[in-house]
Amino acid sequence: MPRRTRPHPAARRLSARLQKRTARIGVIGLGYVGLPLAVEFAKAGFKVTGFEIDAKRAAALNRGVSYIQDVPTPDVRELVRDGRLRATLDFDELTRMDAIDICVPTPLRKTKDPDVSYIVAAVQQIAPRLKPGQLIVLESTTYPGTTDELVRPMLEEKGKKVGRDFFLSFSPERVDPGNQRFHTRNIPKVVGGVTPACTRAVAELYGIVMEQVVPVSSTQVAEMVKLLENTFRSVNIGLVNEIALMCDKMGIDVWEVIDAAATKPFGFMPFYPGPGLGGHCIPIDPFYLSWKARQSGFEARFIELAGNVNAGMPYHVTKRVSEALNSIRKPLRGSRILVVGVAYKAGIDDVRESPSLDIMEILEKDGAKIGYADPYVPQIRHNGSVLRARPLTAASVRAADCVVIATAHPSMDFALIAKHARTIVDSRNALKGRRTRGVFKL
Repeated sequence: MPRRTRPHPAARRLSARLQKRTARIGVIGLGYVGLPLAVEFAKAGFKVTGFEIDAKRAAALNRGVSYIQDVPTPDVRELVRDGRLRATLDFDELTRMDAIDICVPTPLRKTKDPDVSYIVAAVQQIAPRLKPGQLIVLESTTYPGTTDELVRPMLEEKGKKVGRDFFLSFSPERVDPGNQRFHTRNIPKVVGGVTPACTRAVAELYGIVMEQVVPVSSTQVAEMVKLLENTFRSVNIGLVNEIALMCDKMGIDVWEVIDAAATKPFGFMPFYPGPGLGGHCIPIDPFYLSWKARQSGFEARFIELAGNVNAGMPYHVTKRVSEALNSIRKPLRGSRILVVGVAYKAGIDDVRESPSLDIMEILEKDGAKIGYADPYVPQIRHNGSVLRARPLTAASVRAADCVVIATAHPSMDFALIAKHARTIVDSRNALKGRRTRGVFKL
């Protein structure tokens, strides 16, 4: 029988500290991904330090206040009070951590190329403070190869060896903001290390906190998993958006088509059209994948076509607004438009990449007077100034020449809109069964 390789002493020490809950956990970036993760580690009994560059965010956390909708303030307050969770601006404290999770933004540049500058900045803070036996986990969504080709050389620059002196892994975040059923703890956690020892270390860490851990063979596989998941959604949404455009030309109700198709018990999964894609993941991740594909000499035409279809949906919505106004003999210029919902999806307060903002900008450029109503978003930055939400009342609805339903928050009174609006562009089928006269769908 082949001899079993004994774990390296550094791995054994890390394992012992993890099992005893004496390991110190650091989380770089306390946003939509980092804060929920830090809270779960702290609930599992670890002492967790969040590393931030935003002083206001760090101060709020240290007061026991949550600024993330999915993280209840009472949970944060209890963990801070018990000394299990704190935030700091001092990156020298990284030397005290046994495991460090990197949860920083990974936006796209204007050229649709990946911007990994936040990852680089985080690793530049870790590298000079790297101590023997530390586990470094990258969670930020990125292209396949980032962990091994970008992060690893930075950490090995001073002669330390991955898998022996420290452990390096990738584990994609799979957060779905506003999802009441699936959250950080019960979403299966995919993990992949640079070496088998790295995979074992990260699997042990998350195995203590998460309900299910799914090890894969490499960091590249783990990185690709997240991109596949979100590209799957982007492509299917692009398909159904194109079907919606087609049905509009043919005079067919696409929502009725989807509902009927969804009765098939196999071979079909319903996706629904909308005014465009929003959030930090689905509009962005497919471009990470297509960019990496181009570096390998492969053109991801299917992915980029879906992205183009989805990016064009706000323009289709504004076209429907013009048609709605024409039906009451009103020009777009000078008309009052009330956009209902500016968060990128229902039930949350996140406006990142929201198509509602694009719709508002396009309509305003064409001369319309814009207002919005959203119970989750009291104000937004719009064209260099602050725009505040209006209450959704009979008076505010009647005052608009056209109401655009861009996000169907469950708490919104759509019956009120159906009763009082002059014309409606319903991009979410929110008025299904309520009214047909003066309603323009996608």
